[in-house]
Amino acid sequence: MELFTITARDGDARAGSLRLTHGDAATPVLMPVASQATVKGVLAEQLADLGFELILANSFHLLVRPGLDVIEQAGGLHRFMGWDRPILTDSGGFQLFSLASLCKIVEEGVHFQSHVDGAVRFLSPEDAVRCQERLGSDIAMVLDEFPGYPCEKDAAERAAARTLRWAERCLAARTRGDQALFAILQGSVWPDLRASCAEKLAAMPFPGYAIGGLSVGEDRPTRAAVVKASAAALPEDRPRYAMGIGEPEDILPMVAAGVDLFDCVIPTRCGRNGRLYTFAGTVNIRNARFRGQAAPLEEGCPCPGCARTPAAYLHHLYSRDEMLGPILGTLHNLCFFQRFFARLRAAIAAGRFAAYAAEFLAGFARPAVEDETSA
Repeated sequence: MELFTITARDGDARAGSLRLTHGDAATPVLMPVASQATVKGVLAEQLADLGFELILANSFHLLVRPGLDVIEQAGGLHRFMGWDRPILTDSGGFQLFSLASLCKIVEEGVHFQSHVDGAVRFLSPEDAVRCQERLGSDIAMVLDEFPGYPCEKDAAERAAARTLRWAERCLAARTRGDQALFAILQGSVWPDLRASCAEKLAAMPFPGYAIGGLSVGEDRPTRAAVVKASAAALPEDRPRYAMGIGEPEDILPMVAAGVDLFDCVIPTRCGRNGRLYTFAGTVNIRNARFRGQAAPLEEGCPCPGCARTPAAYLHHLYSRDEMLGPILGTLHNLCFFQRFFARLRAAIAAGRFAAYAAEFLAGFARPAVEDETSA
């Protein structure tokens, strides 16, 4: 069974399909982030109703809490969280980087102090694979070393070399044939390191590849250039995944470069904070101008907030700190990104991706100055 099929091309951009154990997923695709086995504030059936086919969970967080035994006893991660469609699990390399003061990286793996109870634990590449196999995700990620940003070239080179050695160990540790194991490409912002890492990973029998170590402070042109060069160096017939990327202005050039998968907390985090996405740009729903808006936030949006209530209602909920506000805002943002990616796939299939990208960016205005908020 082929994991990845390309169904349409437009330049380097491509539309395709991932065929996974728990179902298929059309690409390009954005995976909502469910680090703790939940997309915050959203039921699994709501995600399915919005059309999502693939979500991301984090094996590091789930290893720490509630623990693998609890999830296994419930029948695996899909059963535990009530989601019967595909799941990609991250190995935790980024989380270990973000907890750098509690970690010590050695060749064998990572010693870390739990941010939950302070217990000292150890995670090796083999442990990362075993953990994800026990969770039963459809796609698992290797354990990598993320050097951070900015970093000196020699530090990036050492991290990339260790990531390659760990990738080989992860391959040797896998036992499940129904779970795809993806490699992760490192090398910071250094094109020669990225190219070398990609060449060595491409020689290993991975069914998919991720571009890691980005969206941590580098500027947008650098980010786009790194992803474009990395994608060009990876196998053309396998899926490419840009980790942690979620702004439309970042996604468009990466899809143009041949990237297929994305994940980001932006839809849910911004939804909780009142930053809502529309095809005319982002808005702060707490702004006073929405207080009396009888029309929906965005005409034609099928999310529960836009389909059933005026923007004034969303403004009211947020300004009164009603918990329903962030829930509806999150659903709206998820709906926006699902519609955005559906339009990207349609544009690629129609051979007009570049035209659609230009049209989108022309209409997607970021407000320079926010209106006065109203409580």
